[in-house]
Amino acid sequence: YERTCRYLARKSNSVVVSVGYRLAPEHPFPAQFEDCVTATVHFLRTAQDHGVDPSRVVICGDSSGGTLTAAVAQALANRRDVPKLRAQILIYPFLQCVDFNLPSYQQNERVPILLKERTLALGMKYMNKDLSIIPELFKGRHVPEDLRLKYQKWVSPDYIPQEFKTRGYKPSPTYPPSAELYAYTKAIFDPVFSPLLAEDNVVAQVPETFLVTCEFDVLRDDGLLYKKRLEDHGIKVTWCHLQEGFHGTVFSATL
Repeated sequence: YERTCRYLARKSNSVVVSVGYRLAPEHPFPAQFEDCVTATVHFLRTAQDHGVDPSRVVICGDSSGGTLTAAVAQALANRRDVPKLRAQILIYPFLQCVDFNLPSYQQNERVPILLKERTLALGMKYMNKDLSIIPELFKGRHVPEDLRLKYQKWVSPDYIPQEFKTRGYKPSPTYPPSAELYAYTKAIFDPVFSPLLAEDNVVAQVPETFLVTCEFDVLRDDGLLYKKRLEDHGIKVTWCHLQEGFHGTVFSATL
């Protein structure tokens, strides 16, 4: 990412700090999030040492980095001991683990580079879970009925605009939940892993947002759903949808 960061610094005339957070599986979740929070807090407190106005700090990430960015923005939303973030930039982020059969997951399940199964495999490795559970996650059997009812107001194909269903979408059958599977996987409902599942009072406090989605990306609808939640709470969102884009487009463009 060094070349990408240099490009961003040059083109935006900004100071760019890249966080070398520890990686899974050697450093289990949520070490990565903790490193990003620590780095962000430190920079906010010392921004002027780097010639930066602390009221103009923006955090940014793509893919799982977008997940971390969203989680950090939520974590700092109510902090009074550091300057407020000016904005967050979320580039095709992973944001939820409730429904892996949203229209974008169905339409793009075999689109490189982020195949549907690979998305879950990476997520489960990150959480140090056995990959054999992936077929059951596809069926949604990890979501208990009470949580299904809670989350359906935030995660539902009903909130995906019709224009994004024209390439084909079929409502998925409902399978009985597994208490055992939920007990094994419940950490994935933590908003640090799934920022779209944060409570309303947290989402309502996040900063102005720039959001990038790509048409040919399983994570497209995660972005669309978070855009709706942010806008419902009056957060200003600038949305860039790349109609011909795929997961990894931004990184590829600066290589």
